[in-house]
Amino acid sequence: MNENRKKIVGTMSLMAVLVAGVVGGGMVLTKNIGKSAREISHEEAMEDLPKLLKKINVTNVEPRKAQVQIGTSSLIDELPDISKYPLSVTGNGEIDIEIFSSTEKSSKGTDGWLNEIAENFNDERFEIDGYTVSVSVRPVASGLSVDYIKSGKYVPEVFTPSNELWGDMIEAEGVDIELVDESIVSNTAGILVNKETYSEIEKQYGSVSINTVIQATVDGMIAMGYTNPYASSTGLNFLVSALSCFDNTDILSTKAVESFVDFQANVPFVAYTTLQMREAAESGALDAFIMENQTVYNDPSLKNYKFIPFGVEHNNPVYALGTLTPTQQEVLDKFVDYCKNSESQKLAGKYGFNQIKDYKSDIPEIAGTSLISAQKLWKEEKDAGKPVVAVFVADTSGSMDGEPIAQLKRSLINASQYIGEENSIGLVTYNNDVQINLPIAKFDINHRAYFTGAVEDMSPFGSTATFDGVAVAADMLVKAREENPDAKIMMFVLSDGETNVGSSLKDISGIIQALEIPIYTIGYNADLEELGKLSAINEAASVNADSDDVVYALKNLFNAQV
Repeated sequence: MNENRKKIVGTMSLMAVLVAGVVGGGMVLTKNIGKSAREISHEEAMEDLPKLLKKINVTNVEPRKAQVQIGTSSLIDELPDISKYPLSVTGNGEIDIEIFSSTEKSSKGTDGWLNEIAENFNDERFEIDGYTVSVSVRPVASGLSVDYIKSGKYVPEVFTPSNELWGDMIEAEGVDIELVDESIVSNTAGILVNKETYSEIEKQYGSVSINTVIQATVDGMIAMGYTNPYASSTGLNFLVSALSCFDNTDILSTKAVESFVDFQANVPFVAYTTLQMREAAESGALDAFIMENQTVYNDPSLKNYKFIPFGVEHNNPVYALGTLTPTQQEVLDKFVDYCKNSESQKLAGKYGFNQIKDYKSDIPEIAGTSLISAQKLWKEEKDAGKPVVAVFVADTSGSMDGEPIAQLKRSLINASQYIGEENSIGLVTYNNDVQINLPIAKFDINHRAYFTGAVEDMSPFGSTATFDGVAVAADMLVKAREENPDAKIMMFVLSDGETNVGSSLKDISGIIQALEIPIYTIGYNADLEELGKLSAINEAASVNADSDDVVYALKNLFNAQV
């Protein structure tokens, strides 16, 4: 691996997710628009940062403890209103059933197979007992669907995720769910390996499979990335498959866990969505990453990669939720049959499904409770023992007055319960000047009480010196990394994006890029372009966190990151 690649991988190793369009708030991965036109070295950045800090007025605020509310935020409260995820097909029948569908078959363009099938079905104007019947389709990512369903906040009549793992987990949560059909269309998860890396793995290990790709990652030979197993079907499948590679008799055994930690220590990037994974690959940061075959089929730009199938089949099962009436059940059965007829399956092939007909999973059947435990294991072990140090940089300028600052406070306090106690957290606020409200320290109950008090005391006024706040937080993170070189440092900027005083993006971008600090931005009624440029410096992600879904967005961000 050349020096440039090592540098890129080093940058990416500071990142884990982000939360994306499938999550309330709409996280997107930014491109290169925020990068400095002139790259500077780490040494130059360490010289330039103190010079910049001399121009900034910084005040240390006396911290105040406030009562910590533990476990008061429920999943129902955190989830955004279902209207955030509008129907892609609206049924027109006198009797209509709603389907939660995974997005690769119910979105736009080449991801719209189920939409076309549903529209064709509705156009037929089928009748049952003299009533016209139809289906409505709502594209919701499988992980998010599970949260809606198990919380009871919104439960459709039907659920068709990418694979059966989600159904098993829902059943384990005690939800009334029944498998109606094992597969309405076939798909396959796989690891994409660039051709050069493929040859290297084949030469070194004799063959290329999920086992040898994982071993090559453990050995530090390649840089591999995968998607967040709490949100992504392919990511969950990969997690389970990797654990099964380590111990196919018990994915939660000591051997499996220890081997997973060794693997994770060499994983530079865990993304929240396929979009983030794609951007990471395009940047040259990854030698291998995961993706469904249907996506690969529809994207000519991936022709230089070899596809290595793995895990359970993405067979797109269909589940009934709750107790359907006999008529609703008949509508569902009729629609499933319609999906499986020859014309619908021929159309599926055009959309990129049904391409790998001879693949069979060798993953043993895994109980839903074990899948839930595997997700929790990932949360606990994803940083492979490396401490996480994060600084929150909150905008308290006058433009944040009203609902933006109120939502910022509520979302930070509520979502902070998902920050692990073993991580270290600091807090900076900014308006005309910059305030260090909380020095970096372990996020135990005592520090969390100070964090809560500092957030509660935020009061908006004055101008917006965003990049001054970023500079101060960067200095805090650099010093923390000097004390612990193994630390994974990151920054979260919460703002409306309207910078109007102090340092500019140009002043700070080269420094942030050289210091390899990923900056995740959360915009409240925001100038997202400005925030996007800040996140783009080190290929982090930006959340459009409007008032209805910001808590869920931050929960997912913190759950996967810190």
